[in-house]
Amino acid sequence: MKNGKFVAKLSLVAVLSVCAGLASAQAKKTLVFCSEASPEGFSPQLYTTGTTFDASASPMFNRLVEFEMGTTTIKPALAESWTISDDGTIYTFKLRKGVKFHSSAKFKPTRDFNADDVVFTFDRMGNPANPFHTLERGQTFGYYLDMGLNNIIDKVEKVDDSTVRFKLKHPESPFLADLVMYFASIYSEEYAAQLQKAGTREILDREPIGTGPFEFVSYQKDAVIRYKAFDSYWGGRPKIDNLIYAITPDASVRYAKLKANECQVMSYPKPADLASMKADKNINLISKPGMNIGYIAFNVEKKPFDNKLVRQALSMAIDKETILKTVYQGAGQVAKNPIPPTLWSYNDKVKDYPYDLKKAKELLTKAGYPNGAEIEMWYLPVQRPYNPDGKRIGELIQADWAKIGVKVKLTTYEWGEYLKRSKQGDQQSMMFGWSGDNGDPDNFFGNLLSCDGVKGGGNASRWCDKDFDALIQKAKLVSKQSDRATLYEKAQVIAHEEAPWIDIAHSVGFVPVRKNVVGFKIPATPYSFFFDKVDIVK
Repeated sequence: MKNGKFVAKLSLVAVLSVCAGLASAQAKKTLVFCSEASPEGFSPQLYTTGTTFDASASPMFNRLVEFEMGTTTIKPALAESWTISDDGTIYTFKLRKGVKFHSSAKFKPTRDFNADDVVFTFDRMGNPANPFHTLERGQTFGYYLDMGLNNIIDKVEKVDDSTVRFKLKHPESPFLADLVMYFASIYSEEYAAQLQKAGTREILDREPIGTGPFEFVSYQKDAVIRYKAFDSYWGGRPKIDNLIYAITPDASVRYAKLKANECQVMSYPKPADLASMKADKNINLISKPGMNIGYIAFNVEKKPFDNKLVRQALSMAIDKETILKTVYQGAGQVAKNPIPPTLWSYNDKVKDYPYDLKKAKELLTKAGYPNGAEIEMWYLPVQRPYNPDGKRIGELIQADWAKIGVKVKLTTYEWGEYLKRSKQGDQQSMMFGWSGDNGDPDNFFGNLLSCDGVKGGGNASRWCDKDFDALIQKAKLVSKQSDRATLYEKAQVIAHEEAPWIDIAHSVGFVPVRKNVVGFKIPATPYSFFFDKVDIVK
């Protein structure tokens, strides 16, 4: 009996201990974000999709500068202040002191953030001799190359521990805005040196650490990413203790989880669900005009898309209004330019290609395809802010083009494979899109349609037009915004005439949030998600 009583007492102690642990865990504030897809990876230097930056890098990293939340005003971050030389070629940053790196990795930095980390971060992307420049699996520094920064930055120099200087090869008007983007996230030079010494350089991109508001805890592929609040965050410890990304590809399932309070914020709602979300007393539906573009890219290196007349014909054979009505359901507008009308320099004088099947057929005949053609088009396998349903849009386009004798084989791949193959130029035609990162037109033109973008992989059409490129490159050298706008307006005329894309739509950004979540805002570039100022109330 004594032994039995002893066991019973132990069992009771164990139960009480577990209950106490659960109560403690429940006392902590946990926010669950239902995201739409698994990230490509956890290194913001390597990838160019919103999934990576928004779902993986943003909690962990800081840049030298960032946007004031909800605006395109650039404010200090890891840099407290900066000066720009009169000729626009030297940017000098005074760095914030006392900034700590996370300590959740195998090797732990022993010193605070300083100029060595900035120099290492940019040298790694731009210097082939840097031991961390060589990447696995054919990866590249996509943004850095797409934006031509290898031809812009001459050198990055440490002046002292708290001062760093960027010397440019020529003036570059968008440069400060470029540094707002997540490819410019600052890595720990000391952490990299530790990995180099251990012979495990690849860990830098698999298990990166930064100075952001949340530390990485774990990742279960296609299921969940876990973060915890960084107690030593220079911007002030986040109000929530745990941040969980519940990877949920199906928008209907995300909405069901939101209604059940299994997540408190969700990405990319279905347009069909917006009305019920607005009516739900437990949900705030936040919206903002999208700084984005959804498009069809023609690979001009492959037939029949090497012929401009074919591209123009197919542009005339898409019923965009039906796509907007059927798929976007009013949460967007027809696109006619590669940049959205919310962005300065938008050329509203450009006339969109009319929906004209007769004219389209005539152009195909003139191009040497009187009986039409057989082509392959990739459709998006995941929901994106600029495209709520890639497969449905693909089916509508397939039906439209069949009317002029063009047979379309619809194909798709897993998201990571889709991106990898497109960078290699495997596509004949494909569905793609872009959400702006920094509020500058160059962010669209330079990444998506420049000759440098072909090399970096962001230019899915692989279109390199010398006249277009000359205009957008010149616009980067001009300091006056009105002069830059004139150049970009001319570039849009060329893009329309040459038709490397079919501009489909610009969507409105919607983010449904449980009403017990306070402090959440859609930032300047919608569909970036930041939670360091967010709180959960009862």
